[in-house]
Amino acid sequence: MKFNFFKSSSLGGLLISLGITVSTILIIAILYFYIYLPAVTNHGESITVPDLKGMNLEELETFLTQHDLRYAVNDSAYSSEYPPLAVLRQFPQAGAQVKLNRVIYVSLNRIAPPTLPIPDLVDRSLVNADVVLKSIELKRGRIYYEPSPFRNLVKEMRHEGKKIEPGTRITKGATIDLVVGDGNGPADFKIGNLLGDALETAKFKLMGWNLHLGSIQIPAGMDTTGMEPFVYKQYPMPGDSVRVGDPIDLWIGPKGYVDPEEEEIDETEGEELETKD
Repeated sequence: MKFNFFKSSSLGGLLISLGITVSTILIIAILYFYIYLPAVTNHGESITVPDLKGMNLEELETFLTQHDLRYAVNDSAYSSEYPPLAVLRQFPQAGAQVKLNRVIYVSLNRIAPPTLPIPDLVDRSLVNADVVLKSIELKRGRIYYEPSPFRNLVKEMRHEGKKIEPGTRITKGATIDLVVGDGNGPADFKIGNLLGDALETAKFKLMGWNLHLGSIQIPAGMDTTGMEPFVYKQYPMPGDSVRVGDPIDLWIGPKGYVDPEEEEIDETEGEELETKD
């Protein structure tokens, strides 16, 4: 008895038909994925991404076309180190291996630099001012020293030779010059008059003159409890030459109090004038 395996009604014919179908699919898949698709996508062909940083937009397209690459502008930023419309960043990075005709995304330098308000650096240390300027992408320029008892304390900010006030808008990357104290102060100056001032007022004046409060003298036997003291004598005297940091001695008493010694001198001078007359 003979069997016909090719009959569709038999089990053998069904298996052979299924095998032919599967084989056909496998052959088509192999041809598509390993022959057709690689040919279309340039499989196995790659190119090294060149370094585009600093390249101007005008030459960018021509340069990439010569290297079988394309570009697209991703965003913009600003750097004072590069000219306007120069490439600041790129992706993929230089040296990466990519396929031919790959798009390289670039970030371009802005045409006009952004502006920002300058912070208040006055009465800050030079070290602190450097940190603040760097954090907001401003450059610290020249340092000018002026007489001051506080060394490296910022006294003034300048831009392009002119004094600049805090809050003034300035271009990013600009240079700021700083005027700071030299730690010496003026050689000498004449002290002002504290006579007749309340003690707290006198202390405030001494602070403004960069002088220190020395000793405080109260007349013998005087009770100052609950009394607002006033200066009736000072040493050095008003108009005397002093140096920054010198101590100033004060004599205090009730308002209108007169030094007995000064009163005696005034009476003696008055008697001498009467005698002469």
